[in-house]
Amino acid sequence: MLEGKNHANSRLFMLKRTYRLLKIMAFVAAGSFICACFACPSLSAQFVDALGRKIDLHDRPARIVSLAPSITEILYFLGLGDRVVGVTKFSNYPPEAASRPKVGSYVKLNVESIIGLAPDLAIGTVDGNSPSAVKILEQAGIKVYLVNPRNVVDAVATIPLIGMVCGAGREAEAAAEGLKQRIEKVKRMTEGGARPKVFLQINLRPIMSVNRNTFHHDVIHAAGGINVTGDEVLNYPRVGIEEVIRIDPDVIVISSMERGGEYEKARIEWFNWKGIKAVKEGRVHLIDSDLLDRPSPRLVDGIEEMYRIIHQGAVR
Repeated sequence: MLEGKNHANSRLFMLKRTYRLLKIMAFVAAGSFICACFACPSLSAQFVDALGRKIDLHDRPARIVSLAPSITEILYFLGLGDRVVGVTKFSNYPPEAASRPKVGSYVKLNVESIIGLAPDLAIGTVDGNSPSAVKILEQAGIKVYLVNPRNVVDAVATIPLIGMVCGAGREAEAAAEGLKQRIEKVKRMTEGGARPKVFLQINLRPIMSVNRNTFHHDVIHAAGGINVTGDEVLNYPRVGIEEVIRIDPDVIVISSMERGGEYEKARIEWFNWKGIKAVKEGRVHLIDSDLLDRPSPRLVDGIEEMYRIIHQGAVR
């Protein structure tokens, strides 16, 4: 036990030492940029994240590591892509983000890679990032700011929080306001109208859907639809064909991470079940899963696309 403890302490010491050395090198290499940041109005000294943890920052972070694809999207949405020095696997939007160094997946972070990038700040999520990985990063001297969006409203509210901690609070507030207005526009278009029953399929085999405790449910509701599996106990329940026939949805929407032929094949397979209203009326559609399950600005794109599918008309 003592030998294991000494090994762990030695590893942490080396990580800290490596981080400090890399930090100095990064500071020197980016000297002119950092000096420009010093000329800007100083940030508030302290920020409180979603877990109530206090993060002290004295200057705008010039080197940021994103610990989730949604965080990556927000940073680029705010025009901060030039400060992003590392991202997680599947950070594929915008396309230029894919070329950034990878630091593992958001559920399995590579802490050595993160430390090696010598960031001023790492931004992650409570629901996804490993608490133990976050703790190691903090022990190595890296500032980690966590957010915890649980629904569409939270996702939009997260944008100003990230903007503020990155020194772009004013721009982030304006960007979030624009997203809110787009959501409200869709809601106004659905007021007083019929709400079609929507069955959302998020997995091909087995067939799975979502309950009300998901971003997907929020998107369907905001777009003027009824999530027919909203009252299920599990967040992502398995649903048999017989149950879908019984529910008889007006619209079937397939959102899956699987792409290519399998994705389209799943849509075509529904047409074997002619007794379902959505099938009889040809209302079986595909949607990009990234528009529904990432708490990023593109959730609003998802609401607009879901509205188009449900109500058979574009947002005007």
